[in-house]
Amino acid sequence: MSKVKAIKLADEGMKELEWAEKNMPILTAIQKRFEKEQPLKGKKVSLALHLEKKTGQLIRTLRAGGATVRVASCNPLTTDDRVAAALTKFDGIEVFAWANQSTEDYYANLNSVLDSKPNLLIDDGADLINIIHFKRPELIPNVVGASEETTTGIIRLKAMEKEGALKFPIINANGAYSKHLFDNRYGTGQSALNAIMTITNNLIAGKNVVIVGYGWCGRGLAIRARGMGARTIVVEAGDRMPYAEETEPSGWHKGLEALYEGFEVMNMEEAASKGDLFITATGDKKVIDVKHMKEMKDGAMLANAGHFDLEIDIPGLEKITKEIKEINPNCEEYILKEGKRIYLLSKGRLVNLARPAGQGHPLEIMDGSFAIQALALEHLAKHEGKLQNKVINIPTELDDYVARMALESHKIQLQPLTDEQREYLTGFKEGT
Repeated sequence: MSKVKAIKLADEGMKELEWAEKNMPILTAIQKRFEKEQPLKGKKVSLALHLEKKTGQLIRTLRAGGATVRVASCNPLTTDDRVAAALTKFDGIEVFAWANQSTEDYYANLNSVLDSKPNLLIDDGADLINIIHFKRPELIPNVVGASEETTTGIIRLKAMEKEGALKFPIINANGAYSKHLFDNRYGTGQSALNAIMTITNNLIAGKNVVIVGYGWCGRGLAIRARGMGARTIVVEAGDRMPYAEETEPSGWHKGLEALYEGFEVMNMEEAASKGDLFITATGDKKVIDVKHMKEMKDGAMLANAGHFDLEIDIPGLEKITKEIKEINPNCEEYILKEGKRIYLLSKGRLVNLARPAGQGHPLEIMDGSFAIQALALEHLAKHEGKLQNKVINIPTELDDYVARMALESHKIQLQPLTDEQREYLTGFKEGT
């Protein structure tokens, strides 16, 4: 039995789902194929994702493939109550989510989606997978595999794999090149700044915007901020991240890339006193901590575009604060004991998805990312019992398929290689 905030919002949610379907051609094409082929027939799928209209289209696609689906949110603040209500109207879909859940409700809802004893999982941050492994291990024999959506979750899961704690295969949907482009760079860059402007009604142009982290998300944020007229500063860690792929650049390479892209590059100690707006996107904790906040300007704004609300040291901020005022549902004014004001947006959680200001990534962006998720579950179902209990990269052919479908949705056809060109590229006998 579903548990949502207001079932009366279902009609509004249906309009949101209809709009998503019209603007997500890749998932719509996969959905039509799934209806015919039924690759998920008889499978029970549990999801923890930001629950809004784009997610709704993914859920309907999985249902079309023959699965029964239970869904919760992967973040207490990011559920669209209209969409949650609408999804309960579809047979075979159960929803356990609402906006602004308490921590207790959040974990209760995650457990509710696991009560179905799922065979397949889609996770965003690895909370569902973590609960199964360490709180509900009796569910492990039922699980064929899972797909993970975000960098933070992949880091946790690679750590589990290294320690031999991973008990079923995980598809690294986050590692798809399409995902990096669609979601992390272009999606985060646009949606985070859109939300910040909605919350504050402030101009980006002319401000010193500090982007903390220059991974795929940080790149997108820096590019968009500069494009809107900001003086953009990049902060990056001088290290190689644990469990990073061998081909992934180190912090030194990222810093050098940011410099050559024309951004100012410095450490957080230098940037703290310069920034008007700070946006974190690292996947790590306390990248902005108390010592940095003490150096900030009066009126500095802090926002997080990373997955969890750990990137900004909020408990530390509270300790140096004498009064907190709510400016609007997504903006709180912290008046420090010294009299300076710092503004925290969306309680330090994902600024681009926290309701009501955050609308999440654009439809076209999540069309590609969620197409990868649908194909990942199909791959797991087809290879049941044949995959190792490891974090597995998304197959290249699926990644390429999504990129090709995205281009085709824009009526773009690329130039194919001729047989002669392919022979030249794969041979070695022909010289200069």
